[in-house]
Amino acid sequence: MATPSKTVAIEEITADFNESTAAVLTEYRGLTVAQLKDLRRSLGQETKYAVVKNTLTAIAAKNAGIDAFDEQLSGPTAIAFVKGDAVAAAKSLTEFAKTNDKLVIKTGWFEGKALDQSGIAALAALESRETQLARVAAVLQAPASAAARVVEALRAKLEENGGEAPAEATEEAPAEA
Repeated sequence: MATPSKTVAIEEITADFNESTAAVLTEYRGLTVAQLKDLRRSLGQETKYAVVKNTLTAIAAKNAGIDAFDEQLSGPTAIAFVKGDAVAAAKSLTEFAKTNDKLVIKTGWFEGKALDQSGIAALAALESRETQLARVAAVLQAPASAAARVVEALRAKLEENGGEAPAEATEEAPAEA
């Protein structure tokens, strides 16, 4: 039978899984407290990086319906619970792991699917949410910009002709009855 403190810990980890859009399981053996602090800071405020107990995490993951961490919960384990941009968190973890070889990215979970190390690397290779939104905005803005340029060109042409429509426009205009 689980002690009350373990039950509370399982409930907290289960809630972290349920509230997250992604989670990344890591091994942090050999990292200093200062390095862990730097890692947490690089992940931002929407990602919680928590050192967890493997047995309690296995139970919590099962309670949350996540099987991505089966067979991976061994050794000193920490999980990045991502509540915001999963791409940004994956980038931060991957970049940190490049400069700190003691951080090992084991596996992950994103939008209900298990990710292996290469899946997390692929997620990190994507453009950030802000960049993707900027591209969409540019695509949506392009037709309006083109229309504005046409209207401005017609206005300039009208001013050039003293307020009368250009000859090309009058030739195509239907005759009034």
